[in-house]
Amino acid sequence: MTDTPAALRFDGWIAGAGTASGTRFVLGHWPRSPFGPFSDVMVEHADGTRLLLAPTEPVAEFVAATYAFDRVDVRPVAVARAGAHWTVTAGPLRWRFTTGPRGALGLLLHAVPTGAATHRLWIRSADLPARLLGLRTFGVSRSGRRSFYGARDLCPITDGEAGWDGTGLGPPAPVEPPVRFGPVSVPRRPALVRVTTLVELPRPHAVSPP
Repeated sequence: MTDTPAALRFDGWIAGAGTASGTRFVLGHWPRSPFGPFSDVMVEHADGTRLLLAPTEPVAEFVAATYAFDRVDVRPVAVARAGAHWTVTAGPLRWRFTTGPRGALGLLLHAVPTGAATHRLWIRSADLPARLLGLRTFGVSRSGRRSFYGARDLCPITDGEAGWDGTGLGPPAPVEPPVRFGPVSVPRRPALVRVTTLVELPRPHAVSPP
């Protein structure tokens, strides 16, 4: 029988959007996680600089060991939701967006039972068709961590605006070019995805006695 390593489980939402200025954002909003409820934001500026905004040192260390960034900034990340309206505040970032009704892909994901959608075998099998859409459901980080993304719903981001250090970045735009944080991807069109993420840590190497 295969010995499947235990995985850390994160339940919540991932929102991805570009802006007219070329800056792209990926919000992770996790009401349930091994670190308790938290949110973090991955930012890739138009010049390619990758930044993580995380609320605590433990969260920052974990996320930075799983994904790739040029800089990590620990500061409060606040997310407020009122129906389809989301507001994100994190250091220099102010991001407001609104979601619309789910389309065909969202209806398909929503119809998959939760038990199947969050099973690692199902997630691995969905990776190939997802790649045809420019997405990933499975990836391995440089540190050897394996990440599984069980998408359970998807709604388009239809409206919003973002600002950085008081400068407006414009309305939502395609995530183009794709973000480069490692084993994570988001749809090209701005979207909010309901997701369960499983992260397997690499096994410690066995040490033989002297």
